Amino acid sequence: MQIQIIYTQTDVLLSKHPYPSWREIQNQYPDYMTSLGPWDEDAVIEYLADEYPDLSPHPKEQVVALIEDTQETRVLTFAR
Repeated sequence: MQIQIIYTQTDVLLSKHPYPSWREIQNQYPDYMTSLGPWDEDAVIEYLADEYPDLSPHPKEQVVALIEDTQETRVLTFAR
């Protein structure tokens, strides 16, 4: 499965929607800033673990939750 990391002005999202290009992501999110991917789940987990040590639960749990969910997008959650 290919996953996009989407940065908006308010959130960091994970999406498993098969966007053909970043322009379609930008069209869906009015506050779009940038996006990374599509990457496989291991690359997403590694990137998130390296860049965001304050994610809670752990990036692997958040990626697995996205994959198992019927929703195509999840907001990443951070420890407070």
